[in-house]
Amino acid sequence: MTTDDVLAGVGPRLRRLRKEREVTLAALSETTGISVSTLSRLEAGLRKPSLELLLPIAQAHQVPLDELVGAPPAGDPRVRAKPMERYGRTFLPLTRQPGGLQAFKVLEPQRKLDPEPRTHEGYEWLYVLSGKLRLVLGEHDVVLAAGEAAEFDTRVPHWFGSTGEGPAEFLSLFGPQGERMHVRARPKRA
Repeated sequence: MTTDDVLAGVGPRLRRLRKEREVTLAALSETTGISVSTLSRLEAGLRKPSLELLLPIAQAHQVPLDELVGAPPAGDPRVRAKPMERYGRTFLPLTRQPGGLQAFKVLEPQRKLDPEPRTHEGYEWLYVLSGKLRLVLGEHDVVLAAGEAAEFDTRVPHWFGSTGEGPAEFLSLFGPQGERMHVRARPKRA
């Protein structure tokens, strides 16, 4: 495959990726700082892709750059997200929708930290898969065990981390302000 062949495949790949995520050109433009017309020309193959353009698009879609340049495996439904290390934790992205609901599997190592509550815009939902997770939320200081969940407005000062008794594994769902997680269960019919 020649360089021209690779570059010719980038536009359709960008369009497919954006459509799969149900993101408009205007929303992607706002996230990346790239004009709508430039994004449109990239997708149509009328503008040559460059790192300067592809890097912000890859970041907006939360995909590796090679996914924009190289063909992803056809028909493979698995999420191929690369783990990220932040704040001493390992985050495994489970979604890739910029500006929308974000889901992560988080691995919290065993360690003893002093809570440093912070605030930011958004709404978060935590579900502990294994171990115990300490959550400081406003005036509350609780320990969540496997199978327990918490949801909260992130404008309330909050911090979560290890209890110091062992590692914890949990799911974190984070959405823009006002977007809440809802679990609805219907009783079984007799």
